[in-house]
Amino acid sequence: MTRPGIPALFTQPPAIIDPLVTETTDLQNATRDKCLPFLAGTHHSQIDHNEHGVPALKRDLHVAYFYDSLEDYPAGFVAMDASRPWMVYWGLAGFSMLGEETSRFRGRVIATLRPMQNPSGGFGGGHGQTSHLAGSYAAVLSLAMVGGEALGLVDRHAMWQWLSRLKQPDGGFRVCEGGEEDVRGAYCAMTIISLLDLPLTLADGQARDAGLETLTSGLPQYISRCQTFEGGISGSPGAEAHGAYAFCALACLAIMGPPEEVFTRHMDIPMLVSWLSARQSAPEGGLSGRTNKLVDGCYSHWVGGCWPLLESSLDGKPSSTEPPASSLFSREGLTRYILACCQGNDGGLRDKPGKSVDSYHSCYVLAGLSATQNHHYRTDSSIVSDGFSSAFSWKSSPNKSADNVFSKGDRLAPLHPLYLIPHKDAERMRLWSQDHPLSSK
Repeated sequence: MTRPGIPALFTQPPAIIDPLVTETTDLQNATRDKCLPFLAGTHHSQIDHNEHGVPALKRDLHVAYFYDSLEDYPAGFVAMDASRPWMVYWGLAGFSMLGEETSRFRGRVIATLRPMQNPSGGFGGGHGQTSHLAGSYAAVLSLAMVGGEALGLVDRHAMWQWLSRLKQPDGGFRVCEGGEEDVRGAYCAMTIISLLDLPLTLADGQARDAGLETLTSGLPQYISRCQTFEGGISGSPGAEAHGAYAFCALACLAIMGPPEEVFTRHMDIPMLVSWLSARQSAPEGGLSGRTNKLVDGCYSHWVGGCWPLLESSLDGKPSSTEPPASSLFSREGLTRYILACCQGNDGGLRDKPGKSVDSYHSCYVLAGLSATQNHHYRTDSSIVSDGFSSAFSWKSSPNKSADNVFSKGDRLAPLHPLYLIPHKDAERMRLWSQDHPLSSK
């Protein structure tokens, strides 16, 4: 029997079912059947439902889980050695959303990341490993979240030279020297460049030899070529559309300029909105990453995080007052999926029922929940004088729409919609970098 307060949309199979039976439809039906008892509030593991039939956020258990995630790992985790900056970032970002203080980890973060920085620029995934944009991105964001003397740890001159070598003649970025080129690398690069206030002028490298002048030269055009016939965005031109690449592409563009200008100039917005909308379905309410794929909690951010950026672009140029909240997706559906289906019994969050919790999903599922609970908007960017004024003009306020079905005590702190760290931490790193100018000479 369904718990009171839950609409039938989230407790029953779809009214229209494709009669063609395939392996994909079998997997989809099995996933739906696993989710339904959680969504209906009848699963034996669930307690403390509110008047909307939504389980409470297990805040204390999640805090304890993130504490454990930053402690020693068993021997089997040696396979994650190339992801050590990410494991630091996931834990700190989770703490931030749950309202915990991250500066207490400053000494440990510095001691962990310092040996991963290479003299040639950038951070490796572990000690003695080749510098990689993904690990460098996670390292810079982690340093921003702990603040203090950690802000000066990055060798910004070497970082600028390394990024110049990763820049490609077609406008994109490789993720490492000799590695693949994709929009993930472009987003990580623009995050690092803007937070560290690096010179845009290219140092020596392949792109400069080809006639490009800046780190942003040709980049919007490269991203535009990644939009596919479906309307979604792929990792590189000609590949399959993917939700994580959609976020990377949109956030990268939004760092370089106002969404209402750069999105409409370089993206087919109606096609993109159509593709992203198809990533959410009932009864689950969660999000999938690709066409004909299953719902997965991590896309609560990778797809869910696209919506605030697109909503801003469609709202138009920001005014002096906070604009009204609007939603292009079902905040209620995503909230129900996260709180009902993604919480582990002992803390941490997961992909879906039947999966194990992990730091990656714990971070990005909470980021998706935070995005549903908060309204992201931009203010007048003229108050910031640097070349990334739009990126640092974002503000957040509690979402007050009728589709808030979580309890008051379950609210999470907002993260900057482009950088995925607290607004104050992004601003602090920007100001520190501007106060310590780096010459491109």
